[in-house]
Amino acid sequence: MKNLILSLLAALIFTHFSTAQELSPYIKIGETTESIQQTTENVINALKSNSFTVLGTYNPMNKSTLKVIAFTRDDLKNTVAKVIDRGALAAVFKVGLVQKDGKVIISYVNPEYLLRAYLRDNYITFESTFKKFSADLRTTFSSIGHAFIPFGGTIKADKLKKYHYKIMMPYFTDPITLNEFSSFEEGVRVIENNLKAHKAKTALVYKLVYKTEKIAVFGVGLLDKEDGEAYFLPKIGEAHVAALPYEIILQGKKATMLHGKYRIALHWPELTMGTFMKIMSTPGDIEDMLEEVCEK
Repeated sequence: MKNLILSLLAALIFTHFSTAQELSPYIKIGETTESIQQTTENVINALKSNSFTVLGTYNPMNKSTLKVIAFTRDDLKNTVAKVIDRGALAAVFKVGLVQKDGKVIISYVNPEYLLRAYLRDNYITFESTFKKFSADLRTTFSSIGHAFIPFGGTIKADKLKKYHYKIMMPYFTDPITLNEFSSFEEGVRVIENNLKAHKAKTALVYKLVYKTEKIAVFGVGLLDKEDGEAYFLPKIGEAHVAALPYEIILQGKKATMLHGKYRIALHWPELTMGTFMKIMSTPGDIEDMLEEVCEK
């Protein structure tokens, strides 16, 4: 009985610590003096050698000193799709490269941070899968760097499932509907064709399609110089480049996006209200661009 009580106490302490800990949205792998092109190749080779699938790459803002590499892995991809409310948005992770002062800074999105935010209470259900994914990712990137320093602000782990920036601001559960199609197949075709045609000055960075579940996620580069990444990214911080690209998710016949006031705040949690006000138009601009991408 004494051992049972001690075990239960230990479990309670561990659970409290896990949920009370503060998490950051990004993890810095390290820095290198190699070119951004060579660093991109190194990251892609490391991912492919460790059973990860690279879905796409691009230069945010069309800027040669910024690079994003989007990737997934089967265990993660198949698990998050079980979460009906847009769980597939958590299937794709990104590495961000920033060339500055003769060095390339390498970082990636912190899996626990994003998965807790996007999957909410479902995170605990599949926690063992996610912890393995996170640990394997760190092992994979150990061939690239050894820093593994969290950065980009902090939020308590147990607050992420109901995160919002300020009172009256949107939550994950407040998506924006972009369009409804006659079928899933039509939706995939329309969105993909519009992205390939660079409608609204966008670009297709990646697509992830679940044919059986009728779910598709599109990573969308926002390359409009006046309203896209070139407008908002320098104002809120290029160091967080792994937050990009923005996503459209198609589930069945309906295409939606996360509200900009939620998604931007989640990926830049240190933003002051003053800085947020400098990009007041950005959430609406992104909605307008992605609505055009979903137009028949």
